Amino acid sequence: MDLDAVRTVVATAEAGSFHLAAAELAITQQAVSKRIAALEKDLGVRLFTRTPRGARLTLDGQAFLPHARALLVAAERALASVRPGQRALRVDVIGSRLAPSALLRGFHRAHPDTELDVVHLFDAAEALAALQAGAIDASFRAAPAPGHPLPGGILAEHVLDEPHDLLTGPAHALAGAASLTPARLVGHRIWIPGIVPGTEWAAYYEDLAAAFGLTIESTGPDFGIDALLDVIADTPALATLVGAQTRLVRPTGHAPRRIPVVDPTPVYPHALLWHRDNSHPALGALRAHLSAQAAEQPSAAAWTPGWARAWARKPARKPAREPARKTAGEPAPTRARRR
Repeated sequence: MDLDAVRTVVATAEAGSFHLAAAELAITQQAVSKRIAALEKDLGVRLFTRTPRGARLTLDGQAFLPHARALLVAAERALASVRPGQRALRVDVIGSRLAPSALLRGFHRAHPDTELDVVHLFDAAEALAALQAGAIDASFRAAPAPGHPLPGGILAEHVLDEPHDLLTGPAHALAGAASLTPARLVGHRIWIPGIVPGTEWAAYYEDLAAAFGLTIESTGPDFGIDALLDVIADTPALATLVGAQTRLVRPTGHAPRRIPVVDPTPVYPHALLWHRDNSHPALGALRAHLSAQAAEQPSAAAWTPGWARAWARKPARKPAREPARKTAGEPAPTRARRR
């Protein structure tokens, strides 16, 4: 339906004449007549009758008018949703308890007035497609992982190397250690269920296992971190690897052990991806925030796959300067939405 014609109907109904509607819309009276006539032809009904006092709505016109107004309101809302500064910044994170979510929560604490729309896409391939289609504004991923090169227009910045911890139950042979080297993990069963071949995290753990001769099993579906924690806490022969920033809720009655892996520390490379043509004003603030956080990360001996090392060595693009914010008072309530 032609929204200009709908707008003309509403203006004519409110003004009471074609002449006054033309003045309101800054068009000619002839243009008003043509728009209304075209819409009446499409609808198959008359909307107005001409009288000596102006234009009067017919019964069909009276029935159509509230819907016409609703159409114009919906159109304005649609436009407002994509105007700069009006739409929520839509960011993909791989899981609600993993490090990227912690990074995004930190950004929201620093910018409580920035509205966020948080989504969880499956893997890098889906995230890259969503970035190219404009369905999301940014994504936290290990990139560019093998099999997932960055397509044209997609940019990325390295934002975090997340250390790994070994997680065991209290009866595991390694449970009493204060820290462990990768060499001490050789021969022990490390269970990470749900690793999907072809994903960026599958590429990472394949390279990790090959580099240190580890046995990483991925049998069974992934029922989430809570279910994994239950099994590990009850099974002396199993352990798993978790990111140092992964939030855990300990099972009732269990005392799982979380042991740092050192010399070297395996780290998972997180990057922020976005499209170069994205002009959302909050995207620059997010990049600036992440850049400042990355500068504060302590340096340590670490291991990461060769494809991640090559990427991390690239000079970072200078982010937009983060705007100053007020520090007085408590942060505003979060407006972030979860999907």
